[in-house]
Amino acid sequence: MTGADARVVVVGAGLAGLIAARDVAAAGAEVTVLEARDRVGGRMRGVPVSSGVVADGGAAYLGRQHTELLDLVSDHGLNLASTGMAGESTFLIDGERTTTASRVPPLDAVALGDLFDCLDDVVETVRPDAPWLTPDADRLDHLSAQRWLVDEVARADAHTFFPLFLGEMMAADPAAISVLHMAFYLRSGGGIRYLNAFEGGAQQWRIDGGAHLLTGALAAQLGDRVHVNQPVAAIDQDDDGVVVRCVADTDHAQSEFRTDRVIVALPPLLAQRIDFRPGLCTPRATTATGRGCAIKVHLGYPAPIWREGGQSGWSVSSTGPLLSTVDDSPPDGSAGVLTGFVTGAAASAFSALSPADQKDAALAHIGRLFPALPPPDTCCVTDWLAERYSRGCYAALFGPGDWLRLGPSLTEPHGRIHWAGTETSLEYFGLMEGAIRSGRRAAAEVIGAADARNNSRKVLV
Repeated sequence: MTGADARVVVVGAGLAGLIAARDVAAAGAEVTVLEARDRVGGRMRGVPVSSGVVADGGAAYLGRQHTELLDLVSDHGLNLASTGMAGESTFLIDGERTTTASRVPPLDAVALGDLFDCLDDVVETVRPDAPWLTPDADRLDHLSAQRWLVDEVARADAHTFFPLFLGEMMAADPAAISVLHMAFYLRSGGGIRYLNAFEGGAQQWRIDGGAHLLTGALAAQLGDRVHVNQPVAAIDQDDDGVVVRCVADTDHAQSEFRTDRVIVALPPLLAQRIDFRPGLCTPRATTATGRGCAIKVHLGYPAPIWREGGQSGWSVSSTGPLLSTVDDSPPDGSAGVLTGFVTGAAASAFSALSPADQKDAALAHIGRLFPALPPPDTCCVTDWLAERYSRGCYAALFGPGDWLRLGPSLTEPHGRIHWAGTETSLEYFGLMEGAIRSGRRAAAEVIGAADARNNSRKVLV
């Protein structure tokens, strides 16, 4: 990549943006990465739980199908930690606590079987390469997942389990997403059974020390090309190039960057807030587009002491705030880390609490789940709904009508502006793997556009 199209601005220093910047820089471009936060990583964030122990406040898990991510982990000399758990599971269903060796909640097996049969049927119909072209897409995209459940599955235990399942898989409230989005998300991620599995599935490993180490390593490679505290407010373009304008705040003067092409690697709700001139033909988000409803609670102990009582740390509760917990302790057992997930409608209610009330509610819930445990040494809450520059986690939720309206132009460049981010990936949408693939795609588009322009100039000369 040489000549006039050698300057590229990447908006967003999450995984997708950093990968795009890396690839474009490797092709010879002059790259500038603009990040609104005071840190890199986006929805990958390390949370110190105890001395020397950092947990994943955001994206955390990966499996064998995540080939781009596994290659990246290997390239940077990072290690994987197994998520395998030994011991009994704990369930708190309708206020009744039970423990069992099984990972399946003590609910009617026939009801759960009916639910998964119906889910399999709708997931198999979706076109992963173009969800908006799925047969019966109009109906599926305007039907909420909650309404679909009521229409398709009658058994009460299925209704108890469904929001827990979608909360864990998608951080979604069934009432807020379309059936088409639900089916596509589950299909693009490798299927229901792969997404839902630890051993052999999408949750087989964590990155030892935290996934944030990966984005930190990518940012270190880029060096002073990365600029933090630079929230982008406007992007203007014409035949001569692009001007990216960052908003002024109390600590930083307004700044602008002139470039030839831009890669916007932001969640849709954030991209929609940028003032594009000329304006977008199709929005990046609509009033139906929702935030991923996920909050993580990390509880730190001197050791994984629940294992002494034969418990795995894995739990599922039918009511919040902690709809599930998992043992995320470091492999050497030097500390104990229980990670609690607050998702879906429970996350919205939890986010409205004060920080003190959030911790009180989380500790009270842990006391009900594991009454033999002493109080934790630390309790850290990562509230993604309250994150100004994330607007939720794991990923944006496409509401009724969104796929038909937004899908066809999801990756279509807007002149000199290209799009990245896990929500633009039709493979592993919402996952770290999807973010990487989207960044590589956007970089390839920019490199190809520059090469095509340079070749046309050589012909003219």
